[in-house]
Amino acid sequence: MVRRFENTNYWTVILGGSSGLGLASAKKLASEGMNICILHRSSRAEMETINQEFSLIKNENIKFLSLNKDALNLQHQQDILTELKNVLGSEGKIRCLLHSIAKGNLKPMIGDENESLSADDFAITLQAMATSLYDWTKLIFNDNLFAEDARILAFTSEGSSKPINNYGAVSAAKAALEAISRNIALEFAPFGLRSNCIQAGVTDTRSLQMIPASEEIKEHTKKRNPFKRLTTPEDVANVVSLLCTNEAAWINGCIIPVDGGEHLS
Repeated sequence: MVRRFENTNYWTVILGGSSGLGLASAKKLASEGMNICILHRSSRAEMETINQEFSLIKNENIKFLSLNKDALNLQHQQDILTELKNVLGSEGKIRCLLHSIAKGNLKPMIGDENESLSADDFAITLQAMATSLYDWTKLIFNDNLFAEDARILAFTSEGSSKPINNYGAVSAAKAALEAISRNIALEFAPFGLRSNCIQAGVTDTRSLQMIPASEEIKEHTKKRNPFKRLTTPEDVANVVSLLCTNEAAWINGCIIPVDGGEHLS
């Protein structure tokens, strides 16, 4: 395999990379020589499995930093930046900021007060899954840690424009995420940043499994997808890698479906 990011001193910072699309992207980029920093919030019970996955990344002979800290917490953000600057040193630069935080409230709009969506549920979901993209873009930008040609990538879904039961707060966050990404693409372009959203098809991740009726969603997707299968994390990771290449520098401000044509029907 050609390790196209070998000896570039490039880093990817992944917000939420301990599982799912973020972890698959970390593995793919590391296999191509990209240095990796993963920010995640994981319990002790989860860490044994997560560390096994992280060991596979380390085996790619790249620099690797994992921080089990809350990327949404102001104090933790400063601690993370300090550790990140130490590991980057004078030569390292961040080629890619990848947003893969999946922290949203999955509740119906109708029901008892404690069981239906509240304003707080919307606010928490929007911060985690939308505005944090801007927060981290600005934090890294202000500390001059981005490469001259850098990529801001975030994962959205078809739910940003189509209603799904129990998905109201996440749907709102995904729509906001796309709007924020577009404005980053416009306002940060003079400084070398390109910003795009990847609209992944239905993928059997832990996030999907938390959605009520996820089994029905998967079966319906297999019927409507032209290739009659779900999207895999590896499908999405391949596109993350492509968007980090020099050849992808003119792609900016887009929402890119990565679903095998699932969106066509």
